[in-house]
Amino acid sequence: MKAVDIAASYAREIGCTVQSDVPMSGYTTFKVGGPSELMITPRNDDELSKIMKKCADVGISPFILGNGSNLVVSDEGLEGVTIFMGARDSLALEGDEEISCAAGVSVSRLCGFALKNNLSGLEFAYGIPGSVGGALYMNAGAYGGEFSHVVTGCEYIGSDGAPKFMKVGDMALSYRRSVFAENGGVITKVFIKLCRGDGDEIRRRMNATLEKRRQKQPLQYPSAGSVFKRPEGCFAGALIEQCGLKGKSIGGAQVSEKHAGFIINTGGATASDVLALIELVKKTVFESTGVLLEQEIKTVGRRREE
Repeated sequence: MKAVDIAASYAREIGCTVQSDVPMSGYTTFKVGGPSELMITPRNDDELSKIMKKCADVGISPFILGNGSNLVVSDEGLEGVTIFMGARDSLALEGDEEISCAAGVSVSRLCGFALKNNLSGLEFAYGIPGSVGGALYMNAGAYGGEFSHVVTGCEYIGSDGAPKFMKVGDMALSYRRSVFAENGGVITKVFIKLCRGDGDEIRRRMNATLEKRRQKQPLQYPSAGSVFKRPEGCFAGALIEQCGLKGKSIGGAQVSEKHAGFIINTGGATASDVLALIELVKKTVFESTGVLLEQEIKTVGRRREE
């Protein structure tokens, strides 16, 4: 029996939802991507722990999927096991100023919870797409703030299936990076430390942040947010615009005319369109400016057979 079939059988046995050939275009904000060979959705941390251990036992490295907001999946799809974390959405106030937040909670919902409880510190994050687990995984940030400023620790499942806890000082958080990119751990719960504030003022700042996004970003189109990391001493969007690439299209993928740091799906784009446009932008910017842009969004999946 194939390793994937063993994982599927075991997942069904313990009560997980198991699906085959799931189109990833329905699970990514870019709305592109081929099928996942096997998608497993655990209902709780115990099931996740058991599935991670079983995958390790049969030699599978599962792909962990949150909100799919920083991701391009190839048109050929994903081999092996995809573990979908989207069903995990609990939120709770711990004491006066700390929030415990399941990894699957959206960043916007976390911000709304903080506002409801008059807690300040997440105003920078309002409108960031994706889940809290994904935001910690990549240390998401905007407008002078980032998750490393508010996180105190997290619970996670190791690649061996063992539940663990990590303090923020051990997470190696830096610009769009964390230790979880290397250790294979799956974040399950995040602890956020905020401070008491005035609800009206918190709401004003959150609304101001969201308005900035609406004015500057092409939020009406499917995308994966900023495509490239910020180069030292400059901005990726400005370099791309300087090279005359605003509005450049390949198939249904386009460098946004509103913000050149975004690539959007104008309708019917394939992952191949998106990836070809990314490579064209990188090549053109490097040849024109000498700056090699580094991708912020993650690309995964099977390779096309020539």
